[in-house]
Amino acid sequence: MDRPNVGRGLMVSTVDYHTAGEPFRIVSGGVPPLQGNTILEKRRFALEHLDHIRQLLVFEPRGHADMYGGFVTEAENEGAQLGVVFFHNAGYSTACGHGTIALVTWAIDAAIVPASSPRTEVVVDVPSGRLTTVAMIQDHRVQSVRFRNVPSFVLEDGLTLSVAGRRVEVAIAYGGAFYAIVPAERFELPIEPAFVPRFIDIGRDIKAAIEADRDIAHPLEAELQGIYGVMFTMGNRNVTVFADGEVDRSPCGSGTSARLALLDRRGELARGTTLMHESVIGGRFASRVVGEDRVGEYPAVITEVEGSAHLTGHHQFVLAADDPIGTGFLIR
Repeated sequence: MDRPNVGRGLMVSTVDYHTAGEPFRIVSGGVPPLQGNTILEKRRFALEHLDHIRQLLVFEPRGHADMYGGFVTEAENEGAQLGVVFFHNAGYSTACGHGTIALVTWAIDAAIVPASSPRTEVVVDVPSGRLTTVAMIQDHRVQSVRFRNVPSFVLEDGLTLSVAGRRVEVAIAYGGAFYAIVPAERFELPIEPAFVPRFIDIGRDIKAAIEADRDIAHPLEAELQGIYGVMFTMGNRNVTVFADGEVDRSPCGSGTSARLALLDRRGELARGTTLMHESVIGGRFASRVVGEDRVGEYPAVITEVEGSAHLTGHHQFVLAADDPIGTGFLIR
């Protein structure tokens, strides 16, 4: 892995948004172009050559354990306007719904993609595939962004685990990344901010228990693998723990698609019915199943998720040559 030449220092520009409370730090300058023909290749390039930038922007003192961001890059071909490689406290994710909503909002705000009509279509290449999005524009401002996700499916339902001293059943579903989904009632915990530390501990235990026993991988693309997040549900609410104990402040876009796939399979949500998925802080995404597909041997659904992003700041982050902390640290 390449190491930064910290003797010369670093300066990286970002534009920050939040989507339903979840941060998204967009790298707008100070880094070389990501190399590769596909987004997955560019994702590998970022890991091998730009990981010090991820650390600089995510780690303390410039970020925090729950920071999220992305490198903007070219689309794979002329069928899309832009691409993105997502990053978080533990590395690089394969999907990010809240980040997609923020990225499209920024692209129109910054006139990188022209606002052609009150319903402007923007196509984005992400590691899990190509997403068609529609930005709703009113009074020259993006009011919301709706993305049509890659096919989502249930990998396994009724998986029994021993976690936190009790036996629980979880489902594993894919919505651009793999999520373990379990009712919060199994642990007698309300979905409230005060209980987030407990959800983090249990989420880590569930992820470890699943991955110790089996390999989780997409049937058509082996690089899309592993349990990315653990979603605890209660009614239309959820709290999602992902990466290394990171907690989604938004309702989790790709996780919402995974939950829709599970609800559809169980017959608990009629096709076309809107699920107003709510996060631990009360933010909402409007979501629905709009079609069906197939992923290898698995029946799949096509989902749409809609939310709003808001600008929070423009930044120039600096790593001085004599800074003893370097690219930073994480306490949690």
